[in-house]
Amino acid sequence: MKKYNPKDIEPKWQKYWDENGTYVANLDSDKEKYYGFAMFNYPSGAGIHLGHAKNFTIPDILMRFKRQQGYESYSPVGFDSFGLPAENYAIKTGQSPRVTTDEALESYRNQYRQMGWSMDWTKEIDTSKADYYKWTQWCFLQLYNDGLAYQKESLQWWCDIDKSVLSDEQVIAGKCWRHDGDDDPLVSKKSLRQWFFKITDYADEILEATDALNWTPWVKTAQKNWIGRSEGTVATFKLDGLGADNEHLDVFTTAIETIYGVTFMVLAPEHPLVAQYGQHADNAQDVDEYVLHAMRKSDIDREKEKVKTGVPIEGLFAINPVNGEKIPVWIADYVLMGYGSGAIMAVPGQDERDYEFAQKYDLPIVYTTDKNEFVSYGPEIKPDRTKFAMANSGEFNGQNLEEARQNIVAKLEKDGTGEAKVTYKVRDWLISRQRYWGAPIPIVHCDACGVVPVPEDKLPVELPEIENYQPPGDGRSPLANAPEWVQTSCPKCGGEAQRETDTMDGYVCSSWYQMRYLSPHDDTQAWDPKRAEQWMPVKFYNGGDHATAHLLYARFFTRFFNKKGLVPDPEPFQQMYFHAKILAEDGTFFSKSKGNGIDPLEIIESGYGADALRTYISFMAPPDVESPWNSDGLPSCYRFINRAWTLVQEFNETDGSVEEGQDKEILQATHKAIEKVTTDIEAIKYNTAIAAMMTLVNDLHKIKEDDTYASPAWQFALESLVQLMAPFAPHAAEELWRDLGHGDSIHISHWPELDEQYLVQDTMTLAVQVNGKVRAEIEVAADAEEEAIKQEALSQENVQAHLDGKEPKKVIYVQNRLVSVVV
Repeated sequence: MKKYNPKDIEPKWQKYWDENGTYVANLDSDKEKYYGFAMFNYPSGAGIHLGHAKNFTIPDILMRFKRQQGYESYSPVGFDSFGLPAENYAIKTGQSPRVTTDEALESYRNQYRQMGWSMDWTKEIDTSKADYYKWTQWCFLQLYNDGLAYQKESLQWWCDIDKSVLSDEQVIAGKCWRHDGDDDPLVSKKSLRQWFFKITDYADEILEATDALNWTPWVKTAQKNWIGRSEGTVATFKLDGLGADNEHLDVFTTAIETIYGVTFMVLAPEHPLVAQYGQHADNAQDVDEYVLHAMRKSDIDREKEKVKTGVPIEGLFAINPVNGEKIPVWIADYVLMGYGSGAIMAVPGQDERDYEFAQKYDLPIVYTTDKNEFVSYGPEIKPDRTKFAMANSGEFNGQNLEEARQNIVAKLEKDGTGEAKVTYKVRDWLISRQRYWGAPIPIVHCDACGVVPVPEDKLPVELPEIENYQPPGDGRSPLANAPEWVQTSCPKCGGEAQRETDTMDGYVCSSWYQMRYLSPHDDTQAWDPKRAEQWMPVKFYNGGDHATAHLLYARFFTRFFNKKGLVPDPEPFQQMYFHAKILAEDGTFFSKSKGNGIDPLEIIESGYGADALRTYISFMAPPDVESPWNSDGLPSCYRFINRAWTLVQEFNETDGSVEEGQDKEILQATHKAIEKVTTDIEAIKYNTAIAAMMTLVNDLHKIKEDDTYASPAWQFALESLVQLMAPFAPHAAEELWRDLGHGDSIHISHWPELDEQYLVQDTMTLAVQVNGKVRAEIEVAADAEEEAIKQEALSQENVQAHLDGKEPKKVIYVQNRLVSVVV
């Protein structure tokens, strides 16, 4: 009998699929379309790991399933190839990032194929190739022309080792996330002129559309929190002392009704007024030291710190606009410059953080509700402001807080000292990077004309080959090391000009790739709007990282181009499925430092093959649940495939004679599996779909003991089993499909058809309990009368033994489940 050997059959079918274009999608097909893929990844030199294996297997199963159902299923492939690791490697070795990236890509292509992913390699994209980033630059120009790309001076985290800016998330305990060793330097803040995209213009509409998305719920919550929309009031506090009499502070608050309880003001250490007036304070040295210490911490670290610290700017006061009271001004690192105006009015009578701060530094506390005690604003007041009355609040005493809220805003607006306003936590998207290995920003700087965009017909602005990849350290990228590239002519006046030396954030490249996949080789346009009309939005998108920034930026791009009429829907992804990670056997995360990683290619080459690995990854837990790797799980999935293989081989070795056998049992077991697997794949419940196939294999093995493959239903049952297995174990399924007599690929338009009549069971098995404990099982006709079922239950020998001659007090039939006898 032919044995199952993945080492033979998997390379064989991978070669066949490539040579025959099995997975090449016809983007202009008239068939119903299904478009889905996982977040593409950066091709590091290390190759793929288990996280990649899961990331790409999840959509591959769904895309294969849809292809078998007859859809034009498009499973694209691409690489997010710009990135810091390739550039840092170039700095160390002098080897061009282009060379190392191309070497890594060749390895990745081979590894992807070995996993059996049904990707369309004829449409591959690479974000670091000029034929791709030409259109990334085109996207930049569209945003620039609409006033959504602009340049401004901005204070940013700076890593002296990488010579580049960092986001807040990349600063850990005052150090760069890539260089956080004991001997590594602290990061600093550097003021640079940088490029931004005006994503805040789209914040409201992105936020409003979020709840309706068919996305993993916590991802939607993360999107909303990232945007952080707040409705409130801006109040103006005049300053007094230290020569600041002509200055004022604009403070945003969502609790303006507490303004009479303000007993001190707090500025972020980075606030420009701190640098301006802190040097004149009696405690100027304390102010300087505190600012320096705060600048070494990221915003995230500052928000997380439980113990709040601060120092006063001695001699500086603010004037409360509603009662004229003079209150001290402090600085504290729990106030962030990136939110609101970088200043808060502190209300210790209603805010826990302010209350702790006031107690720590012996600052006054005023209670502004009739409770005359601390009442936490968020959990107690905000849900229903009408429950509390104002106190210690001048003319507004006795009003409920909702009424007072509206009246205080009216008073501020009348006096010209405040107004209602909406603010956002999200800031405009900083896209400048002082690195070489990224898409050049298509801008030139001319002394006569200023900032001038490169004309579209002059794109791409190509990255030059350079010898020195080390950033010069002056805030410019290594491109500044190529003067012959930097020096150019102005597109407007023809005079001397210099190219922009910043490159774009890698997120820019990944914000529109879902559209480029539809026209990957088109050199006349970024994508074909007619194709986008047919294929967008993407039906299924998944990933295990980048739940906030990447998705938000992709939504911003898609909404912008939707307004331009170039894509049909404002949302890029119809369904976004965020999957969980695979953990190490001890429940910890895989890490290079622990050396506990598992190489998917080693598993494949050990003899288990890609099919067993794919099946186990899908079987170990629901895809959105973290689960540890289990060394016993892989062999069990290999055995499952092997047992299905055995059924087909044994069937083929029979003499082909057909006689009356157990057709009904075979068909009932098969159609039950068809229904379950079909439903569960649609719902991304792959583990239970595999469990249903395992049950079918077990049932068929039991039936064959008596039937010996004589029933006519065996051909249909085995074909159906192989078709159900195909999304998970595509190589074995393709081989078995041929063994069953077919000459075409199982992966194109072959999915078993469900016949619901076989889902109706003729009999049912019921448990029989006596005083709550199961004492027997009975099999009865599915349409049996209740009284007949009860009598059958009572007639069982073990039930009679436990009745011990007594008459039952009650006999209760729970429909389709059990009979309960109470003695």
